[in-house]
Amino acid sequence: MLRLTPRALRAAGPAILVGTALVALLAGLAFGGGAAGLQLGDAGPFVRWGLPIAKLIVNLSAAGMVGVLVTALFTLRAGEREFDVVLDTASIAAAVFTVAAGVTGFLTFVNVFNPTLDAGPVFGAQIGRFLVETEVGRTWLITTVAGAALTVLTFAVRSWPATLVVTALAVAALVPMGTQGHSGDDAFHHEAMMALILHIIGAAVWVGGLLLLVVVRPLLSRGRLADVVARYSSIALATFVLVAVSGTVRAAIGLQDWTALLSPYGMILAVKVVALVALGFFGVWYRARLIGTMRTSDRVGRSFWTLVVFELAVIGLASGAAAALARTPPPNPTPLPVTPSPAERLTGAPLPAELTIDRWLTAWNIDLLWAVVAGFAVFFYLAGVWRLQRRGDAWPVHRTIMWVVGMVLLVWVTGGVVNVYQDYLFSMHMVGHMLLTMAIPVLLVAGAPVTLAARTIRKREDGTRGGREWILWAVHSPVARILTNPFVAAGLFIGSLWIFCYTDLFRWSLYDHLGHQWMVAHFLITGYLFVLSLIGVDPVPYRLPYAGRLLLLIGIMAMHAFFGIAIMMQSGLLVAEWFGSMGRTWGATPLEDQYTGGGIAWSIGEIPTLILAITVAIQWSRSDDRETRRRDRHADRTAEAELQEYNARLLELAERDARHRG
Repeated sequence: MLRLTPRALRAAGPAILVGTALVALLAGLAFGGGAAGLQLGDAGPFVRWGLPIAKLIVNLSAAGMVGVLVTALFTLRAGEREFDVVLDTASIAAAVFTVAAGVTGFLTFVNVFNPTLDAGPVFGAQIGRFLVETEVGRTWLITTVAGAALTVLTFAVRSWPATLVVTALAVAALVPMGTQGHSGDDAFHHEAMMALILHIIGAAVWVGGLLLLVVVRPLLSRGRLADVVARYSSIALATFVLVAVSGTVRAAIGLQDWTALLSPYGMILAVKVVALVALGFFGVWYRARLIGTMRTSDRVGRSFWTLVVFELAVIGLASGAAAALARTPPPNPTPLPVTPSPAERLTGAPLPAELTIDRWLTAWNIDLLWAVVAGFAVFFYLAGVWRLQRRGDAWPVHRTIMWVVGMVLLVWVTGGVVNVYQDYLFSMHMVGHMLLTMAIPVLLVAGAPVTLAARTIRKREDGTRGGREWILWAVHSPVARILTNPFVAAGLFIGSLWIFCYTDLFRWSLYDHLGHQWMVAHFLITGYLFVLSLIGVDPVPYRLPYAGRLLLLIGIMAMHAFFGIAIMMQSGLLVAEWFGSMGRTWGATPLEDQYTGGGIAWSIGEIPTLILAITVAIQWSRSDDRETRRRDRHADRTAEAELQEYNARLLELAERDARHRG
């Protein structure tokens, strides 16, 4: 194996991955009945078997596109040959992704509509309507166009910032695929969709990183290869957790009870679970032993290919099983109501029970995305504090408490009572908005995450960029200088509320779960930037003088009050076809609830703003005290220097007088 040419070595890895995945897919389809014929409207064996194969190629090429780019950003140096080779590989994977997505879209059209294939205008009109008017058609059209654009971009870019932008676009291109699958037939549609999106992205990064190792292996020395493998193992560990958590949630929604594990769906799922556990144990082994062997042993090639062959084969098995599972119907699909209520027609879920005091603590509907974000954020923060303590450095306890409490509050807002009732009560929407824009950012900024990262993440000395380098680059980038400008941050902060509530963005966040996720992220980020421009120890290019900060906060408080009063004076409902059509028989009327929401926007929004003003005033006072102490110390040092100079002069005069007398 070690005598193979570099080109053969690069081809061996993808061949193992694709071959194993195809075998697992075909076996899974045959066992689970995913390619079984239909009694009515059957599209034929070519479509039944070709569609899952095309989707498998989409998944694997997505890994070659996304995972390779993500791993390259954290392991390689831009401008060198291996970085250029990786970008070329990503371009090839994007081209395969484009073709496979187009084929998948076409086969999906044939599978759904079973049309008569010809070159006439009727067939063209049918496929045109499918791609434009149906959700699944638009999904594959967007995915195909995105793949074509990424094919060009990955070939054109070579610098770090441009590659970072392309990587973000590549990750975004995978999101539409996550909206498809069986999740649309489940009662827990939103939960299943988000679990699938996270699962696809995590798996793509994991598999693509392994493909990167295969591609760059012939180009790296033994020491550099060991460094790249070690850094990839950290990425693989994070994606392993993401894939495991999202996969568990998705499986729980699909199975619903333990007896379903004996069904074909459950047994194919068991193959995926066994493969995932095996990969986890193997990852621990090569992180603990194999990487050290690669640094010291002259037989580094054998150690490397032991890693690649085994892991790619097992990942191929899991990928094929996953593709077969997507075509296998769950054993106990959740039945949709025969006559759905108005709330179920709008939200896909039944109307919750009346909001009472106890339900503020007992009502939960966890949002997987933000639970995962908060979990990773708390883990890495505590790991950084622990690293500081191990080397004898101190970190203020109150910062750790603030950060953890902020993340817990984020989970509660996105997964607690606010999330349960915000689709039905405008007032709960306002509670969520105010906490996301004001309360949570105050806690997170007080945690000083950038300062902690700069002090704890190891600095790279080989010209590559790790977490520390990317964070500091982002903090000092031109975009950050603009966004953290106090006036820009304040404009985004207060302008977002007005634009969101009085445009179709509000409607989008209600009807589309991705719009809801955008809303949460947007308000959290704009609130964080505004608070960061006022307080905190994390670096920003410019902060106003303390008097200017207080004046800015006074203006924000006035705008908050005006915003709340404007909602309270609203004579009609915002998004009336939504909040006015829930069929809710408990609580206040929709218009009364909207009036309450305006009061919440006024009152809850003012409380964190007042806390910020008090914090700024305290910092101002302490700054004056520090300046006074600095001046006193300077005066003391000046007086002491003058006294020393005077004593030296007296001594000199005394010595001169003694010499004169002598």
